[in-house]
Amino acid sequence: MATLEQLTRDARALAAGEPLTEPESEVSRQMQICNACRYCEGFCAVFPAMTRRLEFAKADIHFLANLCHNCGACLHACQYAPPHEFAINVPRAMARVRGQTYADFAWPAPLGRLYQRAGLTLALALAVSLALFLALAAATQHPRSGAGLASGGNAPGSFYNVFPHNLLVGMFAPVMLFVMSALAIGVWRFWQQITPATSGAALTLPPAAEAAGNALRLKYLDGGHGEGCHNADDAYTLWRRRAHHATFYGFMLCFAATSVATLYHYLFGWVAPYNLPSLPKLLGVAGGVLLCVGTAGLWQLHRRRHPLLTEPAQAPMDLGFIALLFLTSSSGLALWLCRSTPAMTPVLCLHLGAVMALFITMPYGKFAHGVFRSAALLRHAVERRQPNRIGLGED
Repeated sequence: MATLEQLTRDARALAAGEPLTEPESEVSRQMQICNACRYCEGFCAVFPAMTRRLEFAKADIHFLANLCHNCGACLHACQYAPPHEFAINVPRAMARVRGQTYADFAWPAPLGRLYQRAGLTLALALAVSLALFLALAAATQHPRSGAGLASGGNAPGSFYNVFPHNLLVGMFAPVMLFVMSALAIGVWRFWQQITPATSGAALTLPPAAEAAGNALRLKYLDGGHGEGCHNADDAYTLWRRRAHHATFYGFMLCFAATSVATLYHYLFGWVAPYNLPSLPKLLGVAGGVLLCVGTAGLWQLHRRRHPLLTEPAQAPMDLGFIALLFLTSSSGLALWLCRSTPAMTPVLCLHLGAVMALFITMPYGKFAHGVFRSAALLRHAVERRQPNRIGLGED
């Protein structure tokens, strides 16, 4: 039976035209208790933002949930954590709402819900099916020579001897256009919702620089005290922050390698393959190694996290993204090593299938999570420069 407090919260939400879901109601309940306690006020951005509110509507909850970095410090410091009857578990409650926001703001929405329910299965099935399709296309074109779809006029070891350059562009350009559109629409919808909930102040350079610095340094993965996140044994560790850094900067180096190679191809007419010490190869190898190390570390840390810090329903989505990043980076490195061998064609098909699957799923999982979190950090940087109208706490 619903309590008086639950009925009151639901009535307020309905009066505002925005009924809360069960995960959102739980975050609202916990934030009101935390707002009365304030023990964790200096731990991360969530708690200073919390002190500016007396009530928590849907937009406030979405904003706070995407500010949370799930370091676990507040859970381990909380005197009201389970088994206390208040059952305060801010990291898990925020994680549940974050997962909901990925689906709520996703475009098209059905894809977001599908990936949320079966992220790992969908990611691997998509990568394997695309790789098999490409392998079949290459094999049926030249089944004896294994030369692939192209005429073979490129340099030895070039994957354009398997798939022509224009064919690859025709395959990946529509996918990239779709991904960029879906991400832009999703983050714009999220931004439009949380902007009135934070402040209507215009964006300026100082808050933008602060938010960018906090995002690039992963400031709030330090546990609020510089010692890092928690493992299952309650010990602090900075390895979660380091693994995230390796994954992010590895991805950015791989993206930079592709961008430089595109400039080489179209501006200077320098056609792949590129060898060491060329800039695309240096960037690609460094990025691939970092991605392999970072994703392997994230997978291991995911297994070792305290059970109360994880949201089991999100595990498929989290592991699906990690698996695709690892498969993309490891197959890319393998492609370089076997470039002039008969294994090049199947490895190329596997790599291209993994890359395309990664792109297609980007707007619906942990990649979108990074974009939403950056938007929330930007709104927080703007809000904390405005007067605190509640006056009950300071940043």
